[in-house]
Amino acid sequence: MGVVIVAGPSGSGKSHLAARLGWPVLRLDDFYREGDDPGLPRSDLGIVDWDDVASWDLDAAVAAVVELTITGTTEVPVYDIAASRRIGWHRVTAHGPFLAEGLFAPDIVAACRVAGVLDDAICLHRPRLVTFVLRLVRDLREGRKAPWVLVRRGWRLLQADPAVVEAAVAAGCRPVGPRRTRRELARR
Repeated sequence: MGVVIVAGPSGSGKSHLAARLGWPVLRLDDFYREGDDPGLPRSDLGIVDWDDVASWDLDAAVAAVVELTITGTTEVPVYDIAASRRIGWHRVTAHGPFLAEGLFAPDIVAACRVAGVLDDAICLHRPRLVTFVLRLVRDLREGRKAPWVLVRRGWRLLQADPAVVEAAVAAGCRPVGPRRTRRELARR
């Protein structure tokens, strides 16, 4: 048994799937770098490009997945997206299969396969407009950033959704809708 990596565009239902299954979850989005890190990539909007993998600590995420698979426990950061910083740490425990979900999930598929801890890799996808609306509602509800930033960023992400799915599939994820994924994983 190992990790089931769940990828997909922002707002595709990764966190919702994890909550519905009730499996232990390693939130890969908690591995973002601190917002005041001078090395963070910038978008042409003049803000940090949180959709660039360089804004994320890939090595720490892979190490946590491997440790959780082998030992059944790992200590991970708690990241506050609105504040763009880590606000603490928490322990994740798993005695069986667990999910690792997040925007950059496809980027760890190969490393998890090489480490022998990959059970499955899935890319959630749904119609782009549905994803756009769900993402915007979530981000506004959580106060992740200023509304004008969320709308402009959301519009860009809407345009990028097909490329995100394509890249996840190229990285080794299978494209599946959220409902089918939930049914498949619930049988494990």
